[in-house]
Amino acid sequence: MLPGFPFASLRHRNFRLFFAGQTTSLVGTWMQSVAQGWLVLELTDSVFWVGLVTALSALPVLLFSLPAGVYVDRANKHRIILVSQVLMAVAAAVLAVLVAAGVVRPWHVAAIAALVGCLSAVEIPARQSFIVDLVGKEDLTNAIALNSSAYNATRILGPILAGLIIARADMTVCFAANAISKGAVVAGLVGMRLPPFRPALLEGRVHEHLLEGLLFARRNRGVWALILMTAVFSIFGFQFTVLLPVFARDVLAVGPGGLGVMSAAVGIGAVFSALMVAAAGVRIARGALVRWSGPAFGLSVALFALARWYPLVLLLLALGGFFMVANNAATNTLLQGMVPDSLRGRVMSLWTFVFVGFAPIGSFQVGWLGEYVGAPVAVALGGLLSALAAWWMWWRYAPEVAELR
Repeated sequence: MLPGFPFASLRHRNFRLFFAGQTTSLVGTWMQSVAQGWLVLELTDSVFWVGLVTALSALPVLLFSLPAGVYVDRANKHRIILVSQVLMAVAAAVLAVLVAAGVVRPWHVAAIAALVGCLSAVEIPARQSFIVDLVGKEDLTNAIALNSSAYNATRILGPILAGLIIARADMTVCFAANAISKGAVVAGLVGMRLPPFRPALLEGRVHEHLLEGLLFARRNRGVWALILMTAVFSIFGFQFTVLLPVFARDVLAVGPGGLGVMSAAVGIGAVFSALMVAAAGVRIARGALVRWSGPAFGLSVALFALARWYPLVLLLLALGGFFMVANNAATNTLLQGMVPDSLRGRVMSLWTFVFVGFAPIGSFQVGWLGEYVGAPVAVALGGLLSALAAWWMWWRYAPEVAELR
């Protein structure tokens, strides 16, 4: 396929199956995400609880993703993803039954969120490092960006569907749809044609291999800069999405339908960004992209928190989604390109550790702070801190980051 073609990685049959299954499943994932936030808010009427449940969904990643990286480098990534997706489907089905029966309680939602988080601690680094096995390094940038575009395209469709369903029907449908959608991932994984699995021979103890990956990241200034920036954004920046139900109900008074549109606005900006990165491929200066997209993302989040005119809110959310995905896609691709194959699972587990694992810290802090000073102030402070941190990283690591391609 021609350079700059945004769908070049789809020439690989296995990636087509993976991409189709993931896209279908993510519609259900986003439906459940919106419905879960609204459900918790309705059950508890508490900003703190909204943040807490979101935190519990990511806390296991914080605890287990690093040792999971050693396991991923040793184990069959295909099988890890397959089993995890089946168990996630079961968890969504259980939640649907609890809601339909009218017996759901906040602790039920929290427990299921924690269970899914445990599965994600292993599934995410396995999935991230599995992509290169499907497309090779030549199409890796395109595949990561295209995968990101699907993630965020479904961020448009899923929340809109969820908002309409919650407003006009029953949120049980959202949880049931998520359970059913996981079947697409399972079907795609089963249909792949893969070479026989040959386990990596890693001699020594788990902690020795874990330390090897950590030392590689720490000693490589470019890798370390990317990891640190992701950590700051995960705690202070990305958590603006956690309080969207609060903004929709209490700040802007637009209801569940408006919540769906707000979530979709983030997705619209994110899809446009991901397709831009996918089309640019290896021609884009990803180091420079990381440097300018970071501060722009933080400022977009801060301005969103302060806006009260709904059309402006949607525009700022779209900008936030655009800069967030530009930064994430460039960071992910740079990391995978800078890491040797033997360490990819461990370094990507470190990225997962800060990208997803630090999310409970961020969710907890934004929920706690929002309870006392209000959601707008809490989100605005997080955006400003992210922008300032990005500027500092730009100055501190400018020579190293600028040279990354």
